[in-house]
Formats: sequence, structure tokens, C-alpha cells
Amino acid sequence: MTEQSTPRDQAAALETLRAAGFVGDGGADLGEMLATAAGIPDGDDDAWRTTWRMAAQRTARHGQASLDLGDVVSAREAFLRASNYFRLAEFICGDDPGDDLEAMSLARCSRGYFERAAVMTDARFTTVRIPYEGGTMPGYLFLAGDSGKPRPTIVYTNGFGASCEEGYLVVGAAALRRGYNFLAYDGPGQGAMLREQKVTMRPDWEYVLGPVVDFASRVPEVDADAIVHFGHGLGGYLVARYAAHGGRAAAIVCNDGMTTFYASSPPIPESILGLVEDERDDEAVALLDVLMKESATARRQLRTGRWTFGGATSVDYVRTSADYTLTTDDIRHIASPTLVLENTGDASRAGQAASFARAMTAPVTYVVMRDADDALHQKVFDFLATTLRAG
Repeated sequence: MTEQSTPRDQAAALETLRAAGFVGDGGADLGEMLATAAGIPDGDDDAWRTTWRMAAQRTARHGQASLDLGDVVSAREAFLRASNYFRLAEFICGDDPGDDLEAMSLARCSRGYFERAAVMTDARFTTVRIPYEGGTMPGYLFLAGDSGKPRPTIVYTNGFGASCEEGYLVVGAAALRRGYNFLAYDGPGQGAMLREQKVTMRPDWEYVLGPVVDFASRVPEVDADAIVHFGHGLGGYLVARYAAHGGRAAAIVCNDGMTTFYASSPPIPESILGLVEDERDDEAVALLDVLMKESATARRQLRTGRWTFGGATSVDYVRTSADYTLTTDDIRHIASPTLVLENTGDASRAGQAASFARAMTAPVTYVVMRDADDALHQKVFDFLATTLRAG
């Protein structure tokens, strides 16, 4: 492959590919995705944001036109796609993400159109506020069916900087089709908690998921003994951390399984990491600045990490990421049956999921997801069907 045919911004390329994977649940249209992505020069942050914003606005107008005609199905589908495209537009951070007013507007549009789509689904949908340390965390609750009977419930935990709206497309729609309830929330360093409340990430996620489970357990339609935690990206660490520190779970799904997040997003070269660990911050910052200029992927991930984790510099972010580590003793304290997924397309944490699975003493299922493997939902819900029946 020539240098010109290899994207410099592989994070953006992978994000586009991942978003295209939401076609099956109505979160994207392949033709729209291909046409939009084709108009974005590689590594051009401004073009990325502008092009996806225009695609989102156009799709939202189509949805409103359908709604005006009384076509609720077409309106729902268009609003859901618009929400995803607004999220894609906001995926690229500016130089100071915390003060990026355009990104704030895009995130609000993504939330707004998601909520417009959600009320048109067959599920009973409500926005929720989950009590948390004197304030609240925002979230969405989807209840499957109208019988009122308690059902197994998927609680979705995202990664850093991401928004809970995406969880519906990752696993929520699939859960509802199978008769599960679905609860997604934004915790510290995520979605509206980060953007609107300026609350940054924390590693001790038991203090976040604990209140979420307390909230869910009080919902009559939620079977408190059949709450499943699905962690996506860094969320795989977060739900495992919760389970390792006394958390209640009928089962957990770690997608991806990881033992540490340290210096992995982006992967930090050993020469720079040595400077960070030796506290030679000025030299490390200078080299990280060079890395950001040379790699659009590194630029995006370091900006997002600094903002999400609350660091003043990229070195602060890299150093803080070491706090997101599970020891062997931590993993052995997990009592819940666990599905550990490893994505072979992510070389930055290669082998971690296998190490995680080997360290477990509770029942564990370890699955390697190949690049061409699109059966995530089948693997997850086959595991849950077996696990919850056995429980």
C-alpha cells in the first residue's frame, strides 16, 4: 500500500467504519456514509466537522419533511441517522475542546435528534436523571414491552469522551429486540456530564455505577437480579473495576477487555514514555507536540484525553491514564460471569483481553473478534442467554 493510500488519521477512518456498522439498527445509511466520507481530505479536521455537520443537517431536514407528511417511521430513521452524523461531526475536537462552542452545539443536536427518534420507537422511552454525589447523571431508559413484568436489563457504560446516545446503536436496539430493557447514562468524563457539567473522568467507577444500579433496581420493570453491565471501549475497564470492588451484576461484558489503559490512546513511544516517567515534563511535552503535528490520530486522541481526564498538558493525561489499571488481585475479585471480547484491530492493547481472561477465577468466556467478524450481538446475547438461564 502506498503512503498516499494509507490514511494518516486512522482514528477518523476507524470511526467512520464503526459508525457505518450502525446501518443494521438504523443509525446510518451506507450511501450517505460513503458519499460524505469521500468528500473529506485525510487528516483535515475542519473539513471533517463541516462535512458531517452538513450531512446531519440535511438528514434532519429529510426527517422533518417525513414527519410533516405523517410518515413516523421515515422520520424516526432520519432523526436517528442525523443524531449519529452530528456525533461524528463532534468527534474531532478543537485545540481547546472545553471551550469549543461549535462542538457543544453539535453534541446538543446529537442528543436532541436522538431523543426525537427514541420517542418514536416501540419501546417505552424516558430521559432520566440518576442521583450522583449531590447532583445527577443524565441517561435514557428503554423498557421492552408493556406487560410491566420485571425483565433483564442491560446497563451500558461508554468510554472516555463518548456519549450514551451511541449505546443504543452499539447494543441497545439489539437488546430491546430480544426483550431486554436498556439503560444508558453519561458518567464523569462522558457526554453531557463532561460537556455540560465539566465533570472529568475518575478511575474508581464503583462510585459511579453503584448509584446507577441503585436507580435501576428501583424501577419496577427491572429485574434487580438480572442486571447486566456492558462496557464499551474504556467502559470495559470501568465495568470490570466496578465488579472487582463489590459491584452487583448478573453478568458483565467487557468490549474490549483490558488490564490497563496506560499510555495506549494514542500509543506513546517508549522514548517519550520514559521522559514522562522520569518527570522530564518539558521534554515530553515538546515531543508530544511533534507527535500531534505528525499524526492526526495522535492529535485527536491527546486533545480528547487532556480534556476528558482534566489534565493541563498531554503529559498530565498520559500520566493519569496509569490510574486505569486492574491488578491480578482486582480481576480475581470479580465474582460475576464475564464475557471478555478482544478486537484484533486494536494493536494498542494487544494481548490484554487474554491476560484479563486468564486471571479470572469467576466463570469467563473469552472471544477474539476478527476484523471481518460482525456477529457482536450474537456473541453477546448467546452468552447472556446461557448465563442468565444458568443463574
